[in-house]
Amino acid sequence: MTRRPAPPSPPAAPACARSSPPSPSAPAPRPPPPSPTWSTKCGATTRPRTPPPPSRPSSPACAAASAPATASAPTPPPPPPAQPRGNLRPRLTSFVGREPELAALADDLARVRLVTLTGPGGSGKTRLAEHAAAAQPESGWLVELARLDHGAAVPGAVLSALGLRENSLVAREKTPADADPTTLLVEHCAHRRLLLVLDNCEHVVDAAAALAEKLLTHCPGVRILATSREPLGVPGEFLRPLDPLPPGPAHRLFADRAAAARPGFRPDEDPAAVSEICARLDGLPLAIELAAARLRLLTPRQIADRLDDRFRLLTGGARTLLPRQQTLRAVVDWSWDLLDTAERTVLARMSAFAGGCDLDAAEAVCGHGGLDVALTLGSLVDKSLVTAVPDADGMRYRLLETIREYAAERLAASADEARATARRHAAHYLAFAERAEPLLRSAQQLPWIRRVETELDNLRSALHRTTGTDPEPETAQRLVAALAWFLWLRNYRAEGAEWASLALAVTPAGAPEGSAAYWRGMRLQVLHMFLLTESRGPADFRTPEFDALAHRIREVFREGSPETTRFPGMLWPATAYLTGDPAGFHPDLARSVENCRRHAGDWELGVTLLMRAHFAIDTTGGLDTVDADLAELHEIARRCGDRWIRAQVASAAGEAALSRGQYDTARTEYEECLRLAREVGAQTEAPFALARIAEAAYCAGDYGAAERLLADADREADQQGGVYDVSSFARLLSAMLALRRGDDDRARSECARSRAEAAQINPPPQLSAGLDVVEAALTAREHGPRAGLARLGPALTEAVAAHCAERVLACLAESAALFLEATGRPAESARVLAAAGTWRAGQPRSVPEQTVLDGLPERTLAALGAAAHAEAEAAGRGLTPAQVAAEITRHAPLSGS
Repeated sequence: MTRRPAPPSPPAAPACARSSPPSPSAPAPRPPPPSPTWSTKCGATTRPRTPPPPSRPSSPACAAASAPATASAPTPPPPPPAQPRGNLRPRLTSFVGREPELAALADDLARVRLVTLTGPGGSGKTRLAEHAAAAQPESGWLVELARLDHGAAVPGAVLSALGLRENSLVAREKTPADADPTTLLVEHCAHRRLLLVLDNCEHVVDAAAALAEKLLTHCPGVRILATSREPLGVPGEFLRPLDPLPPGPAHRLFADRAAAARPGFRPDEDPAAVSEICARLDGLPLAIELAAARLRLLTPRQIADRLDDRFRLLTGGARTLLPRQQTLRAVVDWSWDLLDTAERTVLARMSAFAGGCDLDAAEAVCGHGGLDVALTLGSLVDKSLVTAVPDADGMRYRLLETIREYAAERLAASADEARATARRHAAHYLAFAERAEPLLRSAQQLPWIRRVETELDNLRSALHRTTGTDPEPETAQRLVAALAWFLWLRNYRAEGAEWASLALAVTPAGAPEGSAAYWRGMRLQVLHMFLLTESRGPADFRTPEFDALAHRIREVFREGSPETTRFPGMLWPATAYLTGDPAGFHPDLARSVENCRRHAGDWELGVTLLMRAHFAIDTTGGLDTVDADLAELHEIARRCGDRWIRAQVASAAGEAALSRGQYDTARTEYEECLRLAREVGAQTEAPFALARIAEAAYCAGDYGAAERLLADADREADQQGGVYDVSSFARLLSAMLALRRGDDDRARSECARSRAEAAQINPPPQLSAGLDVVEAALTAREHGPRAGLARLGPALTEAVAAHCAERVLACLAESAALFLEATGRPAESARVLAAAGTWRAGQPRSVPEQTVLDGLPERTLAALGAAAHAEAEAAGRGLTPAQVAAEITRHAPLSGS
């Protein structure tokens, strides 16, 4: 038989050194450096029992190797050519990113003999596998399976990749076993070291798996790196899922391919558009490369704006690629075509979810028709069309946005199926929201807040559909109502107002009074009004339309029933403040409290008592009435366990302590409020609590701590955005600090900022009073005390009309007393100062208030004498705030400016 050189490979081990093949999961031991061999029959190899020196080739036969050389011995044949390093080809484009994945693959291949690189189409599996194989010590052989039409061709494709179809002569006495490609492969690879890269196995996965298992079992020197959209399922297989590119590498890939498409392109021309392109394309390398190629025609912003139609946009891949790799649609079509009917149905229905789903949701929405969703999802995860990621509540399933858009197109092809799927989706998330609603107000709220946050995109999707062109009014109303407290608590208030408005827009008029639909509509009106307070100024509520609505709400909810006490209905008394008609607020609030006692639970009663406590503390004569409500609130907070209720109770207790000059107690209560607010994620409460802690420090004279805490409050308020009540109060406190240290420009600027922030909301009257005090002091410094006094008369008049708390009225009056003394009116000063002290009813002044007034009584006493001073003080103790306001106003014009 004529001998021809076989494809070069490492030598076979001597028979005496061979052992049974290792398991597929164990890497084969590395043999010594190879020496040349050649074929004797059907690819089998021989080698001498004792290796010759490295500088000389081994003999062609065992017998010849053991025989002594003689003069008559035949001349040995020439050595075979040098061994190739496999068939891995150089690429024409650079390899960008994937450094962590390359390192992980190198580690995988060092530990196991079969590694399968899985991932969706276009994720870069082939390029990564080629680079990983090229870095291995043995020869790497790429076997391209994408062009195969059936699994039976897989062994032949491997033979062709190894060059065995051309290099093996078949003997005349050939048997059927000799012609079997798998047998030829096993014989060829049995004693060689090589790395096979089986690329694109997904459409011939069964045949690829069978061949891989055969080779790994019988060929200990073979390792396999497979790429597939699903696992091979071979014992010992190690899966290495390939995730999308992270933002940094994705941006680098786009920049690299963009520079090739449009020389001179720089990503910093429009970094936001580049980031949007990479994010919306899920970091898929193929999609990013196709998008970069479009820079010949479009700017990055134009590409980003057209990604809603990505399958039409992203075409035009390299002509040398397979057709299924030249467009984004073809890549996904390839995966779709490999699915069975159940997999296609579930994948299409999964497009209804926004932001993923858990198994319960998937079964509820996708299981119609008796489908086994759990089993089918597992198959779709294996095929890299659905990703499964564990979270705190179990496994979560989601589609890459490209896959989701494709699946949505498939779902939309049947209008009836799409509509039915959307309705099942809305029904599931309505049930979820209504289950969550009471738990969000309980001791169990933390995991439920997390769950609602996780499902927020799905809840928004359900709201969008039920308030859209195919509305479901009842579902929309119930969904907004169930989410109302969550939207308020987590500071989605402007968004909540928009959903409430949309739900009201699709609500039919004329629901029978007293019906469930009637009460859903009325509570929705109350919710809409209160959510609007976070984004609209007071003028927006002083209209005939809002006035009529507020009157209607008070009329309906004043009558006690279980329906009037459900959130947000029990807040109805506050509509009077929104429309500028607070006369009936206090009796209405008392009625709401009693209604809640009769018809509601602890949480609803707690909210109404909190509202009453906060208003009482800030209202004339209210501080003495608050202690009973605070004691009951502590008990309610303990029973219901809601951290928001507990935080608000601590805040109310801190406010009461601050009003009484108990600054250490106030700080402790506000710190508890801050802790609980952060724990429950009430983000707008945290900066407010920090600002109140800063106020307690300021009142105690710890100005450095007040400055630091105020800076912390500002940072947190800036992060939240739109927290106008916190910002306006913080700016007032900052103005007070600036005034104390003599920085008049900063104080003036902070006052202006505070008024601008307050104009966005319905500010409490005590805020305006505090700003009036600072601005009067600034005016007095610039234009003299007469000008400052002229500002205080109207300010005190307004504060009296707004029923501000006594300490607020006293602060205004004490500032006026200071200016009266400075303008040469010691009797009036002593009288006003005595009146303010009476209003305080034994509650001490803050440290800065006392510091400002230091020496004033002594100066008026010196100017008047003891008898006249005593007479003035006695007269002042009987003055009401309204009388003092009138006296200040009467003196101000005489003082001039």
